[in-house]
Amino acid sequence: MFSRNPFSAPAGAIDHDAMVEAVANGSHVIVDVREVPEFRSGHIKGAINVPLSNFDPSRIPDGKPVIVYCASGGRSGMAMNVLKASGRDDVVNYRPGVGGWRMQGCALV
Repeated sequence: MFSRNPFSAPAGAIDHDAMVEAVANGSHVIVDVREVPEFRSGHIKGAINVPLSNFDPSRIPDGKPVIVYCASGGRSGMAMNVLKASGRDDVVNYRPGVGGWRMQGCALV
């Protein structure tokens, strides 16, 4: 479990350390909203791909909180808003995205 509440980050964001912890322990559904070719070129371990271009909130599994991400936070912010509008209040945005993940030295699969 998180040593701090990642949902307390400003504006529905999750910080890098909490993201690393979520990936490591499988506590969240991690959703990559980039397009399929982007996802195939490398994504965060354990992520599912639900591209923003045809985003359907019903494709996001229930039962765990959700973290959305993209290349740099823009598309994932839109996806987070769609999820919240559909009734999900357990969603946060990893705003640094894939670029920030890699800048921190974390691997893509």
